[in-house]
Amino acid sequence: MVHQSDRGPQHLSNKNNEQLAEVKITPSVGSVGYTYDNSLAETNNGLFKAEIIHRRGPWRSFEAVEHATFERIDWFNIRRLQEPIRHSPAAEANFHAALEHDRRSLSHW
Repeated sequence: MVHQSDRGPQHLSNKNNEQLAEVKITPSVGSVGYTYDNSLAETNNGLFKAEIIHRRGPWRSFEAVEHATFERIDWFNIRRLQEPIRHSPAAEANFHAALEHDRRSLSHW
């Protein structure tokens, strides 16, 4: 396991590194002055907070937030239109790829 940090003072302290070592977690920090180390994760987290947490709140339970999180992951990874695959959802692209594979397999008979 790796613990990623933004080089905040609490993450660079000796005590913090000792505690990570005790549970066999490797500390990891971005390069000094390189502001894009965590930009993709921060952007995705910011969008999630803006579009799901703040817009759909207030939340009644942890389970409701968990369910909304799973819905977001499903949408983002499977149903969202994606430019690299001709603005198709990944699920549709996977379906057509499987059909093509089956068609090729059957053509050998």
